[in-house]
Amino acid sequence: MLPGLAAAAAAHRCSWSSLCRLRLRCRAAVRGPSDRQEWQNLVTFGSFSNVVPCTHPYIGTLSQVKFYSTNVQKEGQGSQTLRVEKVPSFETAEDIGAELKAPLKQEPLQVRVKAVLKKREYGSKYTQNNFITGVRAINEFCLKSSDLEQLRKIRRRSPHEDTESFTVYLRSDVEAKSLEVWGSPEALAREKKLRKEAEIEYRERLFRNQKILREYRDFLGNTKPRSRTASVFFKGPGKVVMVAICINGLNCFFKFLAWIYTGSASMFSEAIHSLSDTCNQGLLALGIRKSVQTPDPSHPYGFSNMRYISSLISGVGIFMMGAGLSWYHGVMGLLHPQPIESLLWAYCILAGSLVSEGATLLVAVNELRRNARAKGMTFYKYVMESRDPSTNVILLEDTAAVLGVIIAATCMGLTSITGNPLYDSLGSLGVGTLLGVVSAFLIYTNTEALLGRSIQPEQVQRLTELLENDPSVRAIHDVKATDLGLGKVRFKAEVDFDGRVVTRSYLEKQDFDQMLQEIQEVKTPEELETFMLKHGENIIDTLGAEVDRLEKELKKRNPEVRHVDLEIL
Repeated sequence: MLPGLAAAAAAHRCSWSSLCRLRLRCRAAVRGPSDRQEWQNLVTFGSFSNVVPCTHPYIGTLSQVKFYSTNVQKEGQGSQTLRVEKVPSFETAEDIGAELKAPLKQEPLQVRVKAVLKKREYGSKYTQNNFITGVRAINEFCLKSSDLEQLRKIRRRSPHEDTESFTVYLRSDVEAKSLEVWGSPEALAREKKLRKEAEIEYRERLFRNQKILREYRDFLGNTKPRSRTASVFFKGPGKVVMVAICINGLNCFFKFLAWIYTGSASMFSEAIHSLSDTCNQGLLALGIRKSVQTPDPSHPYGFSNMRYISSLISGVGIFMMGAGLSWYHGVMGLLHPQPIESLLWAYCILAGSLVSEGATLLVAVNELRRNARAKGMTFYKYVMESRDPSTNVILLEDTAAVLGVIIAATCMGLTSITGNPLYDSLGSLGVGTLLGVVSAFLIYTNTEALLGRSIQPEQVQRLTELLENDPSVRAIHDVKATDLGLGKVRFKAEVDFDGRVVTRSYLEKQDFDQMLQEIQEVKTPEELETFMLKHGENIIDTLGAEVDRLEKELKKRNPEVRHVDLEIL
């Protein structure tokens, strides 16, 4: 066997890497005492002097080369054994021979690998650690209050502003209790179905009883104090709308009488104009009444946008009813001109309309100026951004009414002087065009408001600075502040919290001596996991308390902010 290795050595005499491979083969071949004797003879007779000559160019650098072989064996969980062999440095072929004669040395090196906690697979649906309130436990699992008394009670931080904490139960405990009470999931499902049918029947009876109660009140009269819904029509935009309804209703009646008496196209346009204003202002009153209703589960943010919706419908109504009929009557007057009777009564009615519409216009202007001053905005900017949609509609409608009266009176005067009825038809077209411009403006501004308009940049900056100045906040991102109407603002932001400050806030409330004792008792990975899970959950609760604190402070310093959504980044 060994002569063959010598021949192999001669065949690989020009490469140091080949020599290393040859050493491995020789070690594998030397198994017994006889092989070792032959190997020593081979070295003694100088066979390697031919294999590795002293003038080999790589012999001088062999002191920099080390050869390692590993033998990995498990020695218990979390540790491994690594065996390392070093190849000594050689200067001549004789040194190589002396090294090969020496017995092989093994120097095992112990390397300890870090223990890693095994990752848990929770699956797509994991509810064992979920909390559930008592109301949900009773409704969803058909339990009684007495059944919940036997379960573990956990006090948690309340999501509601009026309470600091409330009691919850583990969902797994509730599910086990429901199976204990009902015996099987099928029996629980049948009970849920029966209760659902009973709830539907109860709602139907409640609806019928409410209807009977309303009929009873209508018959005998309601003696309760005036509600909040009725009080909105005695101040602010509600007062302006009610005044406009009364005045425009009277104007509409008298203008129709004047049109019937004179047959003037301009007077017909003015009558239609007043009729559309009265109907649209009725829609505004309905929107104001609806906007002050209390939020319910179906509409958690309230009904404040009803003012914008009613104003939008009002703009569409002005366009279709006012502008459309005025254009139609003006075109028909151009195509089929007819003589006009005495215009004296028409002039008197237009003069009265000018006075009444001007008075309504002044009421709307004063209300808008007062609101704009309270918001710190100019009158023009307040109107253009439609901050008060109901009053804006009254302002524009009355402005159009005053201009329409002037246009109608001018065209009727030209017709009276020249005797040409075409001027009167042109006046009808002018009033229709004016109404079209007003309706287009109302549709645009109210659509923008309904799409979700941002508040003033200065106000957004003030809210952002309030958050950034808090020590627990590192940065604020993706800030969105939208106007919900009626001076209500919704604020949303991504908050990057400082974990060190939050952790310190938690540690300030802890007993350090007890915590140090707990740390000293930690000896195994399982005990470390229990310690970390306990305090980790408490730190998360502390982070949630910080979010609640920031939300309350935002609402306290900025009363217009009604809804705050701070998302942890």
